[in-house]
Order: sequence, then structure tokens, then C-alpha cells
Amino acid sequence: IADVCSSKLILIHVGAKTIEKEKVFSDILFRNNIEEKKVKVIWAEGDEVNTMLQLCKQNIVDLLILGALQKENILKFYLGSIARTISRKAKCSVLLLTNPSKETSAAKKVIVNAGVDHPKTIHSINTALYFAKKMGVKEISLVHEVHSPTLSMAMAESSSAPEVTKMKKEFTEEESNKLHSLIAKCDTGDLKINEKVIKGKPGFAIRQYAETKKADLLVINSPDTNLTLLDRIFTHDIEFILADMPCNLLIVHSRI
Repeated sequence: IADVCSSKLILIHVGAKTIEKEKVFSDILFRNNIEEKKVKVIWAEGDEVNTMLQLCKQNIVDLLILGALQKENILKFYLGSIARTISRKAKCSVLLLTNPSKETSAAKKVIVNAGVDHPKTIHSINTALYFAKKMGVKEISLVHEVHSPTLSMAMAESSSAPEVTKMKKEFTEEESNKLHSLIAKCDTGDLKINEKVIKGKPGFAIRQYAETKKADLLVINSPDTNLTLLDRIFTHDIEFILADMPCNLLIVHSRI
């Protein structure tokens, strides 16, 4: 990933530095044909999350890549694994890999959560497009989740089936037009763009869609604020995804 993006690779290990661990690092670099002089290795001790976040800030990291369990058990969900805790607090973009391998860069199915009403979304889309082009992806799906309790109430109060059908059609067309207008502002290049509007609870709907489509990578906005324990008990949209990741996940940080 660093190579195709013409970026500097930094390897961070939070924990004691030992001769054995240094040898492990050297072996990893050797097996992957990476020259040690081209890589910056940082050793640090302290709390894993706080130390990692501080090092990212000090080194002006653009993208932090972490391994992550695909599904957490209840205990880990509420306590928060290191990867997921960092993803909630990071001030840079985060790529969570559910099954890290050399083939990770060969993503074929990329889905972007394109919430048209959020100011961060256009930045996330452009980042996803850049990433997809660099990785040789030919096709990308931009998916807009819609959840409208007001519309549901209006349809429930309607006594006419044709009226309900008309309301659904008009609502879907309106949201589709919003998505299309947003995409028109982005540099899609030669990429094939699929546009899709799905209905459901934010976070939950996109997770199910990515799982159904067997996506390789799901791209979402970063959280608006640092989430608390209450956000995970009363599930927040990103928590639906972090609790049961359908695929690799790119969380695009935006300073908006």
C-alpha cells in the first residue's frame, strides 16, 4: 500500500524492545522484500492506544493500518479491542484489516457509505476514489443509506396502497438524485461507478449490504465525536460495523 501510494512506511511496536523482537521485524521485512533502510521502525512503551495515537500525531501519519478481529465477543465489544478503540479516537484515517495478507491490495469490490447529507462524505468519496485508483480497482459502489421515520409514519397513516407506492417512489428518486449530484462533484476518472440507495438503520444497513455483496473493502466517514460507552450500549451507526465487520474497513478521517 505504501509503495503504490508513494508513501513512507512506518512500523510501530508498542512494547518492550528485545533482540528477539528486532529479529522478528527483520525477518518480516526480508520475507516481504522490503529494504530496512526504507522503513522507519518505532519502538515505544506505554498504554497501547494512547501511545499509538500520540506517535501517529508526532509523525503526521495519514493512514494507520491495523489488524482487527472480524467479530468481537460481548466482553471485547464493551471493553473495546485495541484496534477498535483506536479507530474511534484516531485523528488520521484508519484501515482495519480483518484478514491481513499480501492479497489485501487486490480489492475487487469496494463499497463507500455515501451519506449525502453529511459534510464529510465528499472527502471520504474522493479518498476512496484515490485509493481505488492506486490499488487498480475498476469498479466502486457508492451507497446512500436512508432512514426516514417521518416517511414511515406518513405511509402508515395513508389508507391507499397506490399513495404509499407513490410516496416510496418519490422519496427514493429524490435521494437517488442527491447521490448522483454528489458524485458529479467528484473525480471518478475511468472508474465504473455504481449508485445505490438502501433503506435501513444507519450503520446496520450498510454492514448488511457489504456482507451480502461480499465486499472486499467498506469505506466510511470517521466518527463525529469520540464515542463513549453509552454510544456502544445504545448502538451508534459506526458501532454496528465495528462490532461485526463484514470486510476490511477504511475509516476516512476528515477535519470538518
